Amino acid sequence: MSAFYRRTRIKICGLTRAEDAAAAVAAGADAVGLVFYAPSPRAVDIAMAQAVVAAVPAFVTVTALFVNPDAVEVQKILDSVRIDLLQFHGDEEHDFCSQFNRPYIKALRVRQASDVVEACLRFPGALAILLDSYKPGVPGGTGETFDWALVPDQQTKPIILAGGLTPENVGLAIRQVAPFAVDVSGGVEAAKGVKDHGKMTAFVNEVYCVDQQSF
Repeated sequence: MSAFYRRTRIKICGLTRAEDAAAAVAAGADAVGLVFYAPSPRAVDIAMAQAVVAAVPAFVTVTALFVNPDAVEVQKILDSVRIDLLQFHGDEEHDFCSQFNRPYIKALRVRQASDVVEACLRFPGALAILLDSYKPGVPGGTGETFDWALVPDQQTKPIILAGGLTPENVGLAIRQVAPFAVDVSGGVEAAKGVKDHGKMTAFVNEVYCVDQQSF
């Protein structure tokens, strides 16, 4: 293997069941995501989240996804569930995102290339910018890809690519965008909120395969 081998990190989001979390970890996911947004079909409450997290070992990042929460709501989750990373998908600004003594990433629904550049500047404390598909009134989880050509070749922050990724298209996405990480939810499901263990394994294997072919 090349000394300069670059591995694309993998996050599997929208977990609602402990057995799915265990399968995601076994497949090779670097991070798992819990959705704390009630309108989502993948939303979890504190008890569900605790059960999922109990199946996640050390060195796998537990991410909590919020959409325009209030600070009390976020803190309640942090006080009750092991959360390693915050993910904000709404209209939150940097000052809000950075107040919880946790690292955070900020999601952006991409409409034009300048959106990505602007987001990197507006959220100086974000560990990464997650790029998702734009659909009016929908904060994410659309199951649709966006035009990957809108992602600039040079960015000032790590890019996490999301939006409609599947085992079938993630290889092309990585070849075109070369993101730091990819984020999948609906593309590896048997039903909303229920993961297909075979699809998760296929997704991870495809990412590994493409990474290895790049060197």
